Amino acid sequence: MLGDQSSELSENNGESESPTLRLCANGACMKTTEVEAKLDEGNIQDAESSLREGLSLNSEEARALLGRLEYQRGNVEGALRVFEGIDLQAAIQRLQVSAPPPEKPSTKKKVPREQPQQSASQHAANLVLEAIYLKAKSLQKLGRTTVEKIFQQGIPDAQVDTRLQETVSHAVELLPALWKESGDYQEAISAYRRALLSQWSLDNDSCARVQKDFAVFLLHSGVEASPPSLGSQVEGSYVPRNNLEEAILLLMILLKKFNQGKAKWDPSVIEHLTFGLSLCSQTSVLAKQLEEVMPGVFSRVERWNSLALCYSAAGQTSAAVNLLRKSLHKHEQPDDLVALLLASKLCSEEPSLAGEGAGYAQRAVNNAQGMDEHLKGVGFRMLGLCLGKQAKVPTSDFERSRLQSESLKALDGAIAFEHNNPDLIFELGVQYAEQRNLKAASRYAKEFIDATGGSVLKGWRFLALVLSAQQRFSEAEVVTDAALDETAKWDQGPLLRLKAKLKISQSNPTEAVETYRYLLALVQAQRKSFGPLRTLSQMEEDKVNEFEVWHGLAYLYSSLSHWNDVEVCLKKAGELKQYSASMLHTEGKNQNTLLTTLLTSLCRMWEGRKEFKPALAAFLDGLLLDESSVPCKVAVGALLSERGKEHQPTLPVARSLLSDALRIDPTNRKAWYYLGLVHKYDGRIADATDCFQAASMLEESDPIESFSTIL
Repeated sequence: MLGDQSSELSENNGESESPTLRLCANGACMKTTEVEAKLDEGNIQDAESSLREGLSLNSEEARALLGRLEYQRGNVEGALRVFEGIDLQAAIQRLQVSAPPPEKPSTKKKVPREQPQQSASQHAANLVLEAIYLKAKSLQKLGRTTVEKIFQQGIPDAQVDTRLQETVSHAVELLPALWKESGDYQEAISAYRRALLSQWSLDNDSCARVQKDFAVFLLHSGVEASPPSLGSQVEGSYVPRNNLEEAILLLMILLKKFNQGKAKWDPSVIEHLTFGLSLCSQTSVLAKQLEEVMPGVFSRVERWNSLALCYSAAGQTSAAVNLLRKSLHKHEQPDDLVALLLASKLCSEEPSLAGEGAGYAQRAVNNAQGMDEHLKGVGFRMLGLCLGKQAKVPTSDFERSRLQSESLKALDGAIAFEHNNPDLIFELGVQYAEQRNLKAASRYAKEFIDATGGSVLKGWRFLALVLSAQQRFSEAEVVTDAALDETAKWDQGPLLRLKAKLKISQSNPTEAVETYRYLLALVQAQRKSFGPLRTLSQMEEDKVNEFEVWHGLAYLYSSLSHWNDVEVCLKKAGELKQYSASMLHTEGKNQNTLLTTLLTSLCRMWEGRKEFKPALAAFLDGLLLDESSVPCKVAVGALLSERGKEHQPTLPVARSLLSDALRIDPTNRKAWYYLGLVHKYDGRIADATDCFQAASMLEESDPIESFSTIL
């Protein structure tokens, strides 16, 4: 039990079978039998008098000992009655006045006779503080929360000994909890901050517990904390702006203490930090914190898997897959089901990794047995997605057809396990749509809308695209308008872009221009509302960026042969994407795709103006940026095929480029059409007829946007 060593309960192992408890203070001891008897009779005054006479105590000290005795006996109500008789505030004031000032450095020897006086002061302070603490604990146990404010700025070092510091530490930890129980959350926040900033001389473990409790409160309480007092901040130090930042800062400080061995490891700290950093999309920061955790805290496989999750959320797929490869090595944990599913999910996002991902997914299906059998559906789903993505890698027509068939078979197998999973229904519908089975795609699009109650935007977009592929443009526009009515303003970008393209398909260029202008105003307003420092998640949520809008307008004006307007739009788009080697290296493949799109549009402009050389130069620049760009290959092939009427040597180059484009995307109707022209100019009429027929069939099922844009 808490208390000064000179006033603790002791046992006397005499002749009797049960030990006799003694109360000791100021070098004197007395049996508790007489005191307990008087307490049992309710004679608190008599019991107090006995202690004062037997142990040479004042009234507050005697009652503090009596209260502690009652608390130890389990009589919480009796202890509270004793503590209520102590004027704690007056005792605190006397202690603060009588506290000796901190000792100044001196060359003189200390006088031994001052030590008893200081020891007595320590003894009195400990009894009073212990009484305050036990009174608060008694009230807490009885559900009658109260709060005593004591020494708000800390206690002088001269007053502290081991037992007293122990009492102070427990009281400091208890105070915020009492404020929370009483419903005064701002006072609780202030108590936490005072505990961490005031001169309490808390040991590392006590300080760590206060920091963790405060961080958890900030993260999960839902109470918006008032900003910290500027007077308590060191000049130039970082001041948190909100609950989340303050909680993350506290948890990161705690992790640093753990890594330095200054506090005992608490696994819940990393869990709370994961939650906090995930809320603000800073998983790359979390990865760094995990990397700094000392070896031995986590197993290396657990560390690799956690880091892979962090990197995948930060968009660093390659780093995440590399870590999972190590985790799933045959000498580590090759059958870890969660790691297999995560690896297959990441690989399904990249055609070049899809084959590897299919292997992980198949292993996950094989290992989903017993208690984990419910995850077999997830394994089939990942297998289907990987096979579908693998089918897009240039390969033979037979192999492509086989992979597409197996992809649908795997997704159908997943439906058997998760028939109520809306995301699975959506993905199966997209697979059917990409294979131009529009009837099945339409059925799954409607099922997805029904399953989600029409609350998910991509369901309406998918249905509109399927209708446009069926050449039912007016119905697609009705669906788009209905979705716009149910969608918040900031989320309307993809629908407005879709509506503009539907207007173009229905030969309404004027209305299409107006829709694009409204979309441009929306995108610019959205960009300004976030400011210059937007997070990755905010940029991804935009779905439609300003570059795409200017490019769409340029394409529209080019179809109307308004070349001056095309040039203005492309100039605006070019200002948003600069041609620098560092930028291309940093932003990678997606950036190359955008620049290739811009160069393709420039080429079309030069082509429309009958300027062959600038057009060809723009296309070749696009191919240099992305050698697998289907639009660039088709555009160069089209340009060379047109020139083939007069310059026969260009036809073989055009045929090679267009054939390569069709290996990558066999559903590109423009590639089939221009390849037909090449065959026609080269005298191969039968081949030209087959190509024109394929182009005509694809045109009848060609959506106004690629189905892959909604994934």
